[in-house]
Amino acid sequence: MKIRLLTLIQVVILSGLISGLTGCTAFFHQPTQPRRARLGEETPTTVSLRQLPLAKEKVVAAVYKFRDLTGQYKQTETGTGFSTAVTQGTTNILLKALEESGWFIAIERENVSNLLNERKIVRSSVAQFKEGENLPPLLFAGIILEGGVVSYDANIITGGGGVQYFGAGASTQYRQDRVTVYLRAVSTKSGKILKTIYTSKTILSQTVNASLFRYVDFKRLLETETGLTTTEPGQLAVTEAIEKAVEGLIIEGVRDGLWSPADKSAGAMKTTLEAYEKEKTIMSETDVFGLRKEIAPPFLSLHPYAGVLRYYGDYARHTLKGSYGASLDFHITPVFGIQVNGATGVLASEGAFSRNITSLEGNLIIRPMPYERWTPLLFIGAGTVSQSGSSPFRFQGASYLQAQGGLGVQFSASKAIGFRSTISYNQPFTDALDGRIAGTRNDYYLRGTLGLVIHIGRFSLPKSRPLTTQGVFQQATPLNTTPKN
Repeated sequence: MKIRLLTLIQVVILSGLISGLTGCTAFFHQPTQPRRARLGEETPTTVSLRQLPLAKEKVVAAVYKFRDLTGQYKQTETGTGFSTAVTQGTTNILLKALEESGWFIAIERENVSNLLNERKIVRSSVAQFKEGENLPPLLFAGIILEGGVVSYDANIITGGGGVQYFGAGASTQYRQDRVTVYLRAVSTKSGKILKTIYTSKTILSQTVNASLFRYVDFKRLLETETGLTTTEPGQLAVTEAIEKAVEGLIIEGVRDGLWSPADKSAGAMKTTLEAYEKEKTIMSETDVFGLRKEIAPPFLSLHPYAGVLRYYGDYARHTLKGSYGASLDFHITPVFGIQVNGATGVLASEGAFSRNITSLEGNLIIRPMPYERWTPLLFIGAGTVSQSGSSPFRFQGASYLQAQGGLGVQFSASKAIGFRSTISYNQPFTDALDGRIAGTRNDYYLRGTLGLVIHIGRFSLPKSRPLTTQGVFQQATPLNTTPKN
């Protein structure tokens, strides 16, 4: 009875640790009671928008419509619902962003009919009691801001992972959506489109689960689970995309001479403009999935490594033994290359046999993401394996053909140095590798490696279209700015 109780306590502790590691956030932030109303959250772009250098004169801007142009409905587990995927209040979000920037005076145009009706009421009331007194004229806009949310792309990236062993396991899933915003400024004097800005923002949803399902005793089943699901609010994603568009409109407008910063803010604006141009250059080299060609792939790679071998054959015990070697990769293209690999190590089964082996291999190697610092590796090929004596080059006995294949990951810390780790399956075409021929399957072994990568020579990075900068500041064109009264 004591043993059963101890087993039960151990299982409960294990399940508690799993639940604590993955579900503590969900536990301590459970919405167990109503919460008070609060002010709206701010995005990181809100802060940078407020920190822009001061304007010389604020520009009067009108916004008639800035709405959801996607017409897309929200996806659910059972299909598509009647709720829209994008908030319908994007005009209000844009007006708030214009106010936060401090560069614009936003005037009412979306519901201008209500404003005109109210002015008629005021005018008729004033005429009855104060003859000759009139309302001041409405402000007219120097620019009109148009555009909207033009795209909502769902599930542009989905994935996850998990592991389960003896009824205990954990898993995670994620999904990424994307919202796209276009904003343009139109001159009210000429109708010319002065500037168009395009921004996007991803929306992340993630689920983490942990569970335990185990019989702790006869007719006694322990089951526990916990989980957490988070979804980035779509309204905040739209808000950040619109705020980024307003920020870009201000900075590019200064660059192109549409409006000017205050004299005392000229230095700060120059710094802001340089940072913005650097950001645009980076984004021109980044694809829709957020991947950027960071580093040029090498022509040649020399990879000395150390590792372990694990034997599988006619003996039951599979013992880990040391190994070392080196490989030379010659890349025909940034993705495909030819690898020559030489390695030596010890194959052994504890208490049964132990022998040194040396292999010489030729592989086709593939780098699916050659321009990234982190890239997976795939390789497959053929070679020979021989028993060796006291040195790797002193062969003993026959040599056997073998086929091998594997995968790995490589990190390039700089243009000259990197690190690589691989695991490979090696299948000799013989059953005599362990000195014993038995059964119907040949002996084989696994090799795991970790080592340095030395890069020699490089391919060139694909060149992006250069961004033109028309000077830091230009003379601002006349636009309707802050009223003098």
